[in-house]
Amino acid sequence: MATPFYNHHCMEAPTLDHPARFSTTRAIAGDIKIAHSVFALPFALLAAFLAAAGAGSIDWGVFVLELLLIAIAMVCARTVAMVANRLLDRHIDALNPRTSNRAIPSGRLGTEQALVSIGLGTGVFLLSCLGFLWVSGNPWPIMLAAPVLLWISLYPLSKRFTFLCHAWLGSSLAMSPLAAALAVNPDALAEQPALWMLAGMVLAWVTGFDILYALQDVEIDRSQGLHSMPARLGTGTALWISRILHTVAVVLLVLAWVFAPTLGYAFLAGIIAACGLLIWEHVLIARFGTARISMAFFTLNGIVSCVLGLAGIIDVLVLSP
Repeated sequence: MATPFYNHHCMEAPTLDHPARFSTTRAIAGDIKIAHSVFALPFALLAAFLAAAGAGSIDWGVFVLELLLIAIAMVCARTVAMVANRLLDRHIDALNPRTSNRAIPSGRLGTEQALVSIGLGTGVFLLSCLGFLWVSGNPWPIMLAAPVLLWISLYPLSKRFTFLCHAWLGSSLAMSPLAAALAVNPDALAEQPALWMLAGMVLAWVTGFDILYALQDVEIDRSQGLHSMPARLGTGTALWISRILHTVAVVLLVLAWVFAPTLGYAFLAGIIAACGLLIWEHVLIARFGTARISMAFFTLNGIVSCVLGLAGIIDVLVLSP
């Protein structure tokens, strides 16, 4: 299961000299893999472009600032959620050979350091959400900031009581296009059904690939009483559920293309490419199991999000009034 990070061995925070700060930052960055923000960020940026185009002509002076705030907010929210994940899962991770070398279980990062990182990330996230009130007078981002951050940070607890934990992670990422659209144009969610279809696609897509990621820990999840779908329903059933979810994701992409007047042939080409990449992902898993999980999980899914996000943004720029 794609569980994020934590530690119970190191309770003392190091002194705040420059080498210690650098070491802490490096440990966090290496553990949470900031580059994996690419899974959700392209969809958030695409949703922002769709929402801005739906409001009429784009005010680029304001819109560029909004895009910057969205990017900062997303990176900070993911950082907070991932460090919280590691913190909540520190005892579980310590007992799993695959995760025991993560920063907190291995002692490279202390719990106090993790809490400070969560606090700093939360502060910057809240400021970025407040920035929309200053830039465009939109209060929705700061009003919803706390509940959204709480929801995505508590995801690791879900695997302790339900095999739907993968859907909790999926819903956390699916919030990103909806939140970005709401931040840019508060009326967009009521006026543009394609945004909901895009969010539904992210929900189905992420839930499906998180099920595949959980194949690595079937036995350890069972021994610890954790409710990953492969551990509870069996790997065969979990694989079929993942395939069905990814089929649903492609269908929702097609529907988003149909309903959004500013999505054209570039996005359609992106859908075809994404479909091929998802099929390749399942072929890799069927043939090699988890031996090539890095390519199946990180590389291919990262390409899917970037291709779709870039293709959609190109279409919006070309086809919007």
